[in-house]
Amino acid sequence: MKEKINILNINQVNQKINRLAWQVYENNFQQKEIVLIGINKKGLFLAEKISECLNEISKIKTIVAELSIDKSLDVNSSMSLNISDDIFTDKAVIIVDDVLNSGKTLMYASKLFLNTTLKKLSILVLIDRNHNLFPIKADFIGLSLSTTLKEYITVDLFGDNKGVYLS
Repeated sequence: MKEKINILNINQVNQKINRLAWQVYENNFQQKEIVLIGINKKGLFLAEKISECLNEISKIKTIVAELSIDKSLDVNSSMSLNISDDIFTDKAVIIVDDVLNSGKTLMYASKLFLNTTLKKLSILVLIDRNHNLFPIKADFIGLSLSTTLKEYITVDLFGDNKGVYLS
């Protein structure tokens, strides 16, 4: 088994989250409200942390929601958002995920917002691997990491060894 290399420890992850919150604020300071959409558990966790930081540094109201996506992402994949469309209509929406690998997950996630009027739609990721196969990019990136296609990024936000690992 290949050894895991620690890329970011939990303190560094928290620093990245704080910096990302400042970037979101700088790019959205005129907004009264921002909707943060976390993809599955890790994206939701990051969205909640970004929201906490934004609430500390600004007066922007934040709404956090979870987008559940079947990671198989085939034609029949199911997606569900735990808020209704009217909550994010005419607002700035930021889709949050842990890792941008090929861009497929974020492309599918973006699809949900195509039939709704938004002020703006942005993407925030903790790690960008720079292996995009789909025409999507992140607007806010914690760490850009060029890896080989055989390497794998693990983001552990809940276990005993919290951090980001390369294997």
